[in-house]
Amino acid sequence: MFADYKKIDLFGKTIIQKMILETPFEFPFPEADKACFLFSLEGEVQFYNNDEALAVPGNYSLLLSCMQAGKKVSNASSSSRNQIVIISFHPEILKKIYERELPLLLQKPKNSISNLSSEAINNDFLIKKYIDGLLFYFENPSLVNEDILILKIKEIILLLSQTQNAEAVQIILSQLFSRTAYTFKQIIEANLFSQLSIDELAQHTNLSISSFKREFSKLYDDTPANYIKTKKLEKAAELLLVSDERITDIAFDCGFNDLANFTKSFHDRYDVTPTNYRLTQVT
Repeated sequence: MFADYKKIDLFGKTIIQKMILETPFEFPFPEADKACFLFSLEGEVQFYNNDEALAVPGNYSLLLSCMQAGKKVSNASSSSRNQIVIISFHPEILKKIYERELPLLLQKPKNSISNLSSEAINNDFLIKKYIDGLLFYFENPSLVNEDILILKIKEIILLLSQTQNAEAVQIILSQLFSRTAYTFKQIIEANLFSQLSIDELAQHTNLSISSFKREFSKLYDDTPANYIKTKKLEKAAELLLVSDERITDIAFDCGFNDLANFTKSFHDRYDVTPTNYRLTQVT
C-alpha cells in the first residue's frame, strides 16, 4: 500500500506525515486525542465517516476530528496512486505553543451547538502554497527544527481561520479542548431557525443524510423539511403579533433567506399573507 512514507515529529509526537500510496488501498483513522488536516496532493481519495462517503479530489483538503471511530480513507482504483499530506493537531502541543491564550479558532464557539466532526476545505491558493513549503522540509530534513515546526503549526491554523470554512473549522478544532457531546434533539432545537440546509443540519449531528432522516422521523414523527418549516412559520406568526419588526426582518430571524419564499410558505399555511395576518389579528 505505502510506496513511500515520511514523518516529522514535534515534542515526541508525529505532527506531519507525507505518504505515497499505491491503489487500491484503505486505512483507518484510529481513535485518538487529536484532529487532522488531510491534503490530497495527487489523486482523489474517498473519506468515510461511518456510512457516509466524501470525495476529496487532488489539491483539496479535509479537516476532521480523529477522536471518534468509524473514519477511514480509501481509493479502490487499480490503476492510480495517491499522495497525501496529513497534519495532526495534538491538544497538548497546541497548549504548549500558545502559552498565553489559545487563538479564537481553537476556542469553543459561543453560539454553536454541533457535533460536526469533518469539513471539506475548498481549493485554497494559500493553503496549497503552504503545503508546497512543507514538501521542501521533507526533501531537506536537516533544516527542520523545533522553532520552524511551531511556526508551521501556527501558520496552518491562521490560514484555516481565514477560509470560508472557518466557522466549521472552529467547531471541529475546539472539540480538542471541550468534549461536549450534544444530543440529537439539542442540535435540532438549537438550529431550528437557522438557515442551515437539511444536509448541513445532518452534518452537525455527525450523521449521514439517510441516518439523519431516520433518526428525525423516529423522534419527531415527521420529515425534517416539514417539521422545521412548520416551526419557522409558527414563530413568524407569533412575531407578527407581538413585535413591530419589519416582515423582511421577521422572515430572516425565522430562518428564511428569501422574502418571496417566506410569503408564499406563510400564505400556504395560514391562507393569508404575513401583512394581512398582522392587520387581521391586530384589529
